[in-house]
Amino acid sequence: MTMAELSTEIDGYRVAGSRWSGDAAGTGPMAGHPIVFLHAGVCDRRSWYGTADRLTDLGTLIAYDRRGFGDSPVSPAPYRDVDDLWAVVDGVTAGPVWLVGSSMGGLLALDAALTDPSRVAGLVLFAPAISGMPEDDTELDPQTQSLDDQLAAAEQAGDLQLRSLLQARLWLDGPAATDARVTGPARELALAMNEIILRNDVDDEAGSAGVDAWSRLGEVRPPVTVAWGDLDVPIVIKECEQLALRLPRARRRILPGAAHLPYLERPGLVADIVREALQTTDTSVG
Repeated sequence: MTMAELSTEIDGYRVAGSRWSGDAAGTGPMAGHPIVFLHAGVCDRRSWYGTADRLTDLGTLIAYDRRGFGDSPVSPAPYRDVDDLWAVVDGVTAGPVWLVGSSMGGLLALDAALTDPSRVAGLVLFAPAISGMPEDDTELDPQTQSLDDQLAAAEQAGDLQLRSLLQARLWLDGPAATDARVTGPARELALAMNEIILRNDVDDEAGSAGVDAWSRLGEVRPPVTVAWGDLDVPIVIKECEQLALRLPRARRRILPGAAHLPYLERPGLVADIVREALQTTDTSVG
């Protein structure tokens, strides 16, 4: 199955995307629905290519760039990410879809499951952010605090290149890494994607649906897999553990030797987790 470009017009604005289409629909009781990949706040749709290429036998796959990321330009008008998501999906299917989201993409997936529950067959979340989650006043671990301080200084100095390098250290390598743990094409792609994001300077709150998902997690009825790397930021791991406990139908998966962006360094492992989610009805925490 080959990838094709996907362009969705929304009130004169065009969202850029990619689509893999085929007749196959996978196997298992939860299979048969298109899969939509939602990227992190330091990535764009290209981050999912390695994973999607390993899942083309499951049927229709979609990945797209949110506004201000990748090939989707900064929006000249107000918008909601959930509305863009369903506009993209509407061009492919009128039925439910699986949402696979990472970090801020995971936040979008949870918000979508709460605002349009009938359209979500299931969720696979990789270290997701969560709208409405109370701020944790726990002190950061020393490694994360050091990188956070350096990032603040780089932002104050207007040094986009240094910010990108530091964010790669934090999110791609993991805060405990003493040097560039992930090298080669994965690192090159991470830096290239984040360069566009930093240059566009999209506000973190742009596209917000105003959902307080944290206080409504008990309403999320589809099966959810919550996965995270054991090298991720410790406070993020803690949040993932709390999320898995609060969701009614959640499974936990810990990715050994991976940090916040596991699909860049271990796309095969991530693909296996997605495939497993679609092929099982056992939705107990485990």
